[in-house]
Amino acid sequence: MKTTEKVFDGLVVLEYQSGNKKSLSILVKRHHIRLCKHSYRYTYDFEASKDIVQDSWKTIISKLYTLKDPNSFSSWATKIVTRKSLDHLNKLKRSKKNIEGIYNNSITNDVANDKEAEIRKLLLAIKELPENQQMVLKLFYLEEYSLKEISGILGISVGTTKSRLFHAREKLKGILKKKR
Repeated sequence: MKTTEKVFDGLVVLEYQSGNKKSLSILVKRHHIRLCKHSYRYTYDFEASKDIVQDSWKTIISKLYTLKDPNSFSSWATKIVTRKSLDHLNKLKRSKKNIEGIYNNSITNDVANDKEAEIRKLLLAIKELPENQQMVLKLFYLEEYSLKEISGILGISVGTTKSRLFHAREKLKGILKKKR
């Protein structure tokens, strides 16, 4: 996320923290769709993602006064959505729903061209990676977070983030070579 966007978010957060409740709508407008997309990358379920983000906004609003670095709003909110998305997945696992079925249903659409076929192969290959490596890849390449921001979102060190990203890339190369 660009520095100017972080600073703008920080100013809006400070406005909210100083009592301007209307500034919350600015944060929601700026981040709601992005957070829904982020949650969807974990759940592959549009309705669940919308519910997760809605629930996350309740948490964000209730804890916004405690945010010490207002410029970090985006990564802080993403971390909340990540945790709630993972909680949702764990709840599904406990109730013995088939997560693989949800994932496979989301990518079994007819393949219209070679590019879509390659994307499908890549998604299937990514699904073979350990969950912690999948998360780092998604946050780095899809959400375009920095290594430092990813480490904050996942609650791991920057070194561990780098290592997971490196190993995910290497493992992905090997998986894709086997499939050719």
